[in-house]
Amino acid sequence: MPIRAVTLDLDDTLWPVLPALELADRAVDDYLRAHWPEVARAWPIPAMRALRAQVAESRPDLAHDFTTQRRLTQQHVFVACGIADAPLETLWEIYFAARNAVEPWPDSLPALERLAARWPLASLTNGNADLARTGVQAHFAHHVCSRDVGAAKPDPRIFLAAVGRLGVAAHEVLHVGDDPELDVVGAHRAGLRAAWINRHGKAWPAALGEPPELVFNDLGGLADWLESHAAA
Repeated sequence: MPIRAVTLDLDDTLWPVLPALELADRAVDDYLRAHWPEVARAWPIPAMRALRAQVAESRPDLAHDFTTQRRLTQQHVFVACGIADAPLETLWEIYFAARNAVEPWPDSLPALERLAARWPLASLTNGNADLARTGVQAHFAHHVCSRDVGAAKPDPRIFLAAVGRLGVAAHEVLHVGDDPELDVVGAHRAGLRAAWINRHGKAWPAALGEPPELVFNDLGGLADWLESHAAA
């Protein structure tokens, strides 16, 4: 059956996200050390990360909303230091700018150009990457994130929200991502086809059943397959 649209995960599919997240944590810490040294001393990076994990665990209603989780974390550290008027907007802008300073893998942008020339693309993410700040907005017709939908992958609702925006049937959409459960299993449950981008040669988790039909080392391989499939 033909593929009429493509949805793509962002973090760890188009770029490695960990370097950007580490850069963001350091940027916030540098700001605190310069302007709020008492907060920086009380909440070094490891303590801040542990607190954010506690916030996530205590607020399952925010499992789809990493942005609010982080803003609550930043607010808490100031309250814990007896400071009521925290510079939350400044802290968020510092974090968000660094978090989006990603470095796409060499194959990502050329593959996006090839894909966008032939299929409508929608980004589909649980994270808070920003298409404009990461420099890939021109390739996407739509951006679907868990915070806006109110549900995170592998919940079918976020996939179906993307399908609705693309205006095609679910079985005509190919979802592409790096996470076996969130991306591949989630897409299949929602009725989409799925391709696994396995950049590091990992084994498919046996607990998830049969591996997907489509597995690629990078997005260039995906673009090759889609173009040949469309030609056939």
